[in-house]
Formats: sequence, structure tokens, C-alpha cells
Amino acid sequence: MKIVAVASGKGGVGKSTVSLNLARALAEGGAAVGLLDADVYGPDIPVMLGLKQTRELRSWELGRNPRFGRVELEPVEVLGLKVMSVGFLVAEAQAMTMPGMLVELVGRQLIRDVRWGSLDYLIVDLPPGTADLQQRLFSTVDLAGAIVVVGPQDAAHLDARKLLTMLRDAGVPVLGAVENMRGLRCPRCGELIEVFPPVAEERSILRELPLLGSVPLDPAFARLNGVPAPFVAIAGRVVEALA
Repeated sequence: MKIVAVASGKGGVGKSTVSLNLARALAEGGAAVGLLDADVYGPDIPVMLGLKQTRELRSWELGRNPRFGRVELEPVEVLGLKVMSVGFLVAEAQAMTMPGMLVELVGRQLIRDVRWGSLDYLIVDLPPGTADLQQRLFSTVDLAGAIVVVGPQDAAHLDARKLLTMLRDAGVPVLGAVENMRGLRCPRCGELIEVFPPVAEERSILRELPLLGSVPLDPAFARLNGVPAPFVAIAGRVVEALA
């Protein structure tokens, strides 16, 4: 199983959208794919899939019970994927009030103690930023590579550069970048409208990372009635980079 992290230097750049559609594209290509929503404080994958947990979680067993063995979690199978998220375990409106050290243990449990079965790829949708959870995950999980998701703004590229530094310091292979929200696709005529000014060349991470693909803002991408073409192309380039 090849574990691929999808990461971003800041929130709001569409990292979960990229993670979900990348996983779907890989699965449509015939691979066995798992998708882990590792954002403990703000899991978005369940709502994107139209899934909702209404029962609040009262306790979380993190350790291994010597009497009953390790705690195993069952992923949800949807759209040809095996999916796990904290959002399946806590109520949709329930806040996760957990110290950072325990959050790291939760992240590791969601990778190692889920009945993933035989997978070709496990796509891990990381929380945004460069906090302890990401750093410890990079040091304890054998990642085949990471994908950096960035928006087409100077600030997004600046924050992504900090993430890129952290990935390289941790020895994680960086497969490339996905530039999300690159222009607005007109739903009437199909024309691509550039919404943001060009990123300053000295700030752009694309000077040193291969561009796996650009994804425009398109209302059609909010529907799960087929994998959008840009993500099919991105999946192909990811497979090539991992070969």
C-alpha cells in the first residue's frame, strides 16, 4: 500500500476536494483506494459525501486493551472507496476538545487501526498548516509521497512554501503541486475567467515543484456524478510519480 498525503500550507484552498476527487479518479482507474480524513478538528469529507453522524461520541479508546486486543475501526465504503474520518465517529456539531498530544495518537490510530484490507493507495487528507500533528505524522508514517495543494494567490503560495520546507526537512518525497481555483469556469459559455492576479514569480512554489494539474472553479465539480477531467489527469501523473 502506498500512502500519499495531501497537504496545504493554509485552509480554504480546497485540499479536501482534491483529496476526494484524486481518490475517486484512482479508483476509477482500477486501483483499490482508501481515503482518510485526518483533520481531527474539522473533518469535511463526510459532509462532502452526504454522510452525517448525529450521535455524540462520549469516549475514545486510544490504547490497546490487553484482554480484547487492539481497537479496530471499520471504514465506510462509498463511491468505490474505503473512507474513514473522525466525522464518522463524532456528531456533526460536536467539537473535538482534545490536547495536541492525543490528536497525534488519534491520527496514527486512524491509519494503523482501520480495517483497510488490501489497498493500492491510501490518500490522507491532512489538516492545513504545519502543526505538531503533521510533523509527527511525517516522522512516524512511511509516506510514499506528498501533494501540495495551493490556491492562485501570493499568500497561498507563501504559506505553501513553509509547508514545502517542513516536508523536505522530514524527508518526505514531494510529488508535485495542484493549483486549485485557478480561474472561474463560466457555466454558460465555458470560458475560463482569471479571478486573481498572477502570483509573483519569486513566491510561486511552481518554480521548484512539478505542476500535477490546475483545477478551475467550476459549479459542476460540486456534484459527485462523475470524476472531473482535471482530477483524472492529476491521478495519472501521481501514479507516474510513484512508479
